[in-house]
Order: sequence, then structure tokens, then C-alpha cells
Amino acid sequence: MRFADFPFLRYLPFLLIGIFLGQSDWSPGLLVLAIILSISWLCYLILASNLGEYASFFQMSSIAYLSLIVFGALLVQNQKRQTDVSTDILQAESYLAEVTAYDLQKPNSFENLLELKSVLIEGEWNDTQGKVLVYHQSDKNLEPGQILLVNKKPEEIASPLNPHEFDYRQYLSRQGIQYRQFLGKDFQLVDSVPSTGLNYFLVHLRHRIGEMLQSKIPDENSAQIALALLLGQKKELDPTIREAYTQAGVMHILAVSGLHVGIIYALFILVLKPLKLKKEKARLYLITVILVIWLYAFLTGLSPSVVRAATMFSLLTLGQMRERRPSIYNILTFSAILMITTNPDVIYEVGFQLSYLAVLGIVMIQPLILNLWLPRHKILEYIWQLTSVSLAAQLVTFPLSLYYFHVFPTYFLLGNLLILPLAFLIMQVGVPLMIFGWIPVVGDVLGWVLSWLIWVQNWIAETIRLIPGGKLDRLTMDFSGMVLVWGMLLIIAGWEFGSKRKLTWLAMILMFLWAGFQLNAEFQIPSKELIVYQGKKSQLFDFSNSVKLYSWNQGLEPGEISYSVDPNRVQKQWSQIPISLVVFQHDSGQLEFIGTDFTFHPISKKLHFSSTPKAVHFWYGGRWIDLPVTDSIAVDSLAYRILF
Repeated sequence: MRFADFPFLRYLPFLLIGIFLGQSDWSPGLLVLAIILSISWLCYLILASNLGEYASFFQMSSIAYLSLIVFGALLVQNQKRQTDVSTDILQAESYLAEVTAYDLQKPNSFENLLELKSVLIEGEWNDTQGKVLVYHQSDKNLEPGQILLVNKKPEEIASPLNPHEFDYRQYLSRQGIQYRQFLGKDFQLVDSVPSTGLNYFLVHLRHRIGEMLQSKIPDENSAQIALALLLGQKKELDPTIREAYTQAGVMHILAVSGLHVGIIYALFILVLKPLKLKKEKARLYLITVILVIWLYAFLTGLSPSVVRAATMFSLLTLGQMRERRPSIYNILTFSAILMITTNPDVIYEVGFQLSYLAVLGIVMIQPLILNLWLPRHKILEYIWQLTSVSLAAQLVTFPLSLYYFHVFPTYFLLGNLLILPLAFLIMQVGVPLMIFGWIPVVGDVLGWVLSWLIWVQNWIAETIRLIPGGKLDRLTMDFSGMVLVWGMLLIIAGWEFGSKRKLTWLAMILMFLWAGFQLNAEFQIPSKELIVYQGKKSQLFDFSNSVKLYSWNQGLEPGEISYSVDPNRVQKQWSQIPISLVVFQHDSGQLEFIGTDFTFHPISKKLHFSSTPKAVHFWYGGRWIDLPVTDSIAVDSLAYRILF
């Protein structure tokens, strides 16, 4: 196996370098990048044609890789230009917007997404663009294509106030959503545009299939799972069911992914052999399979894992039509390049990262695990194959899961062994139900069978959830730890093919680098540290003396603490239940915290320090920013970090 045999695997790193370059502050603009790319392509063509006998391979490859870097930066700059939204909406007296989705039920309102069309500023209507996430309480549901007149302006989505808090603004921004607004009933339906085009067709089709599934599946919980498993609509999932699947380690089956596309692909391919079609008819059938896969991908919202799987299975099918077996590594990296070219921001989506890591783990690590044992019985062989796939995928993805979610499902093997085969059966019934559910008797029978299968699946997941020690939470892993684990897995995968001496040296270098990063992190821990978190109406203080964590809560609710405070505690490996700070209140209202170096006045919201801090920072844009060191600071709107 030579690296040179996988051209797309060589191209991908240079494209990623270009993406990161394009997102940096010192990236050239769109025009400059376009000129550089044109010149580099021209140089490459000249070297390849007219001066081929004088051009060295090094010159050719260097220009090609430079072009890839520039192309990656160009993709980012072009996307920025297309998504730059006018801020006119923030000065608007009224605006017109088009409804793009069906209502989603929320506890006290309905959620929908509007596409801005025009804004009224100083008596004049101007065209604009952008998306607004709205919540309304209208008696009538909104439908795609309706035009609304709203007589008040939306608000910008705020950045997170506290360290390591989930960045909801960035999450929505990557979906093109810049504003949100609570409408209540304060809007007017003024018009409706024709619901034509592929987007409208898929939105209506998805909605109708969802309504049909809910009508044909008698059990409500089973209907929720069916919508998630078949259509990727998991926003309405019951929290208890979601937690059960998370602890069973099979939450991925509720997010339409490559697994679901693979099941649909297998369903059609298994039928091919018994049909005994001739060559031309077999090709036509395989083309139909590709179209069905992509229709399903569009129907379920084109999530990264689904697009990856659809691209891979399409290329495999085309190879089958030409009686060739293309390299899985080339297919995998080509699909990644295709997705990145379409949307450079996709590399930051957790689904994209986990999907590709899982497939890489299965391709590289699963054969090694499988060869550890050769069962004699077919049933044991099937169980071992499924076990080896689960182990390989989990080994490669668990570092990233810990980095993002800080949770590890203890019984993931049990969950995968029991629930994945059942999910396969559910898809075998669910896909025909989506197609033939409109037929009265057929739809009712399929709906009942699907409801029963999902009920069994839910029961298994709930049973696993009730087993003690179902998950390990509050786990952390930094970037150096992820690199170490992935590096070691690559070394293990390449042990039989590469130089064992070089691989041993590489393993030692990785270990020393990781140890160095950990040692440096230990030295960076301050002896005393105060974090001031901001809630909706009050503050919470965390004070660490590098041994114990003390806390004082002015009024944050448990939900606020979980969302705004706990992420930083997990990141710092602090206790979830800190010791309460002892407070003495003076006649002036000043609060003195016993055993610390600060006092706090609740009315003026000022911190006073008895000894000058070593450093003061405030949280903005995802990082701590230095402030001048003073004897007191006001803590009324931002999160602060004070080191003593």
C-alpha cells in the first residue's frame, strides 16, 4: 500500500490548509485569490504542455498543491461574500419575509424560519436577504411559501457570555441564520408564492410523509422514533427516550446517517442478484438505485454523514457498473473534498467529523480486531463481526466524543449488538411504509409492524439505561490527547506494512509531546482563580484555590447552571457540586467572602480586591481577553476571570 496510490488523500490536506487560511484575518481578498489561482493554473498548463521536457515533477506538484491551497481560501472568501447580510433589518420599521418551513411545536409557541425579502426604512422599501428564526402563537399554522408582514425588527443572536458555553450564535450562523424574533400574533399574512421548485417539493414531501407515518403508527413514542430514524426529524424526541439511546451508545441510529443509507443500498442491491437482469437492464437498475439514494439524502436534509454515504455508495455502484472496485480511501476523501467544496464550514460540523472518523476506523481498525478471533459457528461469527465494527468505530470516535460531549456510554457494545440488527429490520419495514403507506390496508399493517418493532427497540434502550453505571460523564480530552490516540491507532494499523523501528520512534515522539503538553498545562494552573459567570438576572462566583472549588450563587436556576456554568467546570475538571463560600454581609451591604481576596457589592455589582490580582480577563469571542489590573471592577454584563 503506497500513499501515492491515493491521489485524493494527498489533495485533501492542502485543501484544508487553504480553508484555514481563508478563515484567518490575514487572508487575501476574493479578487487577489482569484488572480493568484489563475496565474498558478496558467503556469501549470505551460509547464505541462509547452515546456514539459524542461519541467521537473517537483515544480509541477508544487504548483498543483499551491493551487489547492489558494482554491480552499477562495472557497471561504466566496462563501463569506455570499452570506454577508445587510444590517438594514436592524433599522427597519417593518419587513416582508417568506415562510420556508412547516411549524415545529415548542412548549408555548411554534418555531419557524423566515427568508427576508424586503425592509421598510424611512418610508422606502428596499430588497434585502437573510434568515430569521421566529416563534409565533398564531391560531393557524404557517406553511412554506406564505409571505408575512412584520411590523417590528428582529434581534441579533447574542454571543455566549460565559466560558465554554455552547455558541448558539455560531451554530445558527453556519446554517445562514443571523436573527431571531418572538412574534406572538403580531404579524400579517399578506400573500403566498407558488410552491414550485425542488426545495418546496422536498419540504412538502417530507411533511406529508411525516404526517402519514404519525397517522399509521399507533404508538406515539414509536412514531417519534420513526420520524427521527427515517426522516431525521428528531427535534420532537422525548428527553427520556433521547437519554436512553444515548446511554445505550446508539444515539447515532436516530440521526439519519450513513448507516441508514447503507441499509437502503443493501435493500436494493440484495434484490439485484435474484432478478438475474441482463447487463443493460442491470445498469439501468443500478442508476435507479443511485437516484433513490440521492432522493433519500435530499429528503432527509442532506446531513454530512448522509451526503458522505450517498457519494460513496454512488461511486461504488458506478464502479460496479464498470466492473471495477475503486479504493475506499479514494472514495472517502473524494466525497469529503466534494462536500468541503460545496460548503467549507462543513469541516466544523460534529456530524461530518464523527462520520468520517467512524468509517476510517471501520476500514483501518476493524480487520485487525476481526483477525483476533476466528469463530467456528456462523452465529458467533456474525456477532463477532458486528462487535468488531462497533469496537473499531468507537475506538476512533471516542476522543472526539469526549472532546465535545464529555460522556462515554459504558454499554455501547451491548446496545449495538441488540439494537443495530433491530434498526436494520425497522428500516426494511419503514422504507416500504414511506412508499406504500397511502394504500389503506398495506399502510395500516406496515404501520402496526413498525410500531411494534420500535416499541421493542425502545424497551431494550430503556432497559440498558436502567443498568447501573450506564455512562461515564464529565470526562475531558484536549487536542494533544486526541492526536496521541489517533496517532497510536495509525501506528497499530500500519504496523504490518511499515518500518517497525520508525513506527516505534513515532510512538515515542507522540508520547513525549503529549507529556510535554500535559506538563505545561499543569504549570499554567493558577494557585487562586475567580470566575464570575453571568446569568439572565444575576451572577455566580466560582473560586478555586487549586485544591478545592468554592462557589456562591446569587440566583441562577439549575437549568442556567447546567447550560452556562457547568461547561467551564467540566473543562477545568472542577467538581459539579462545589463547597459554598462563607459570606459575611456588612451594614453597607458589602459581601465579604471568608478565606478569599475579594468582596462584592450586590447593588453596584462591583468586585473589590484586598490584594492586587496578577491578571484580569473577560470572555469575548470564545477566548479570554486581558484587562488592565485594578483594585476593583464592575461585573454587570460579561464573564470575568481574575487570577491571584
